Amino acid sequence: MDSLSRIAIVEDDPEISRMVKTYMSDNGFEVTAARTGRDLDQVMAGGRLDCVILDVGLPGEDGLSICRRIRGKSSVPIIMVTGRGADTDRIVGLEMGADDYLPKPFNPRELLARVRAVMRRSVQTDPGQAEAPQVLVFEGWRLDVGRRQLFSPDGKSRPLTSGEFSILLVFCQHPRKVLSRDDLLELVHGRAAAVFDRSIDVQISRLRRKIETNLKDPSFIKTVRYGGYVFTPLVTLAADN
Repeated sequence: MDSLSRIAIVEDDPEISRMVKTYMSDNGFEVTAARTGRDLDQVMAGGRLDCVILDVGLPGEDGLSICRRIRGKSSVPIIMVTGRGADTDRIVGLEMGADDYLPKPFNPRELLARVRAVMRRSVQTDPGQAEAPQVLVFEGWRLDVGRRQLFSPDGKSRPLTSGEFSILLVFCQHPRKVLSRDDLLELVHGRAAAVFDRSIDVQISRLRRKIETNLKDPSFIKTVRYGGYVFTPLVTLAADN
């Protein structure tokens, strides 16, 4: 991971904040600690961030509100940190636009792995890796893999979080194939599903709101009872690839 990668930890517990900052710094990150949403605003105003580690239970403005506010102006990857057993907080956090979540107490090695994963999914494809980045087309929609952007049939950009982009890319790479929740978690996050893990369901719900015309009867991402999900459109490479 690039040693210049810059992350922020928003945590009001000084012991946890100090532990995370030390561990992530030792692993090659530039880390800034913040205690509140206002502190984070100042950090973000100081330059680009590559990831935000955001605690839910903050004094004043809570993490969920901060996450929603950030998503209104930035696509920076966000990892929510929640109290053990707070499933509702995790689900709502994903609804607000978080890319991943981690319950407390957590192993710093797992946090490091998740930070690297969300950053890997969010970075643009290195232009030196291919002569022409792929553009995948389905039903008039265009998914520009190199620029990590989605364009509707009328040519308008539809902003996606890194998690939403990764799920749509997986669907486009496996069209018309039933993918279980376990399959999707493995393909997107590189990890098996935990019991009651609803992160994929929440991300798919958010993605549907951006590409489906009828949420009550989705035509692109269909739910397969007891099976998972299937992406129904024919996916092709853009003619100019």
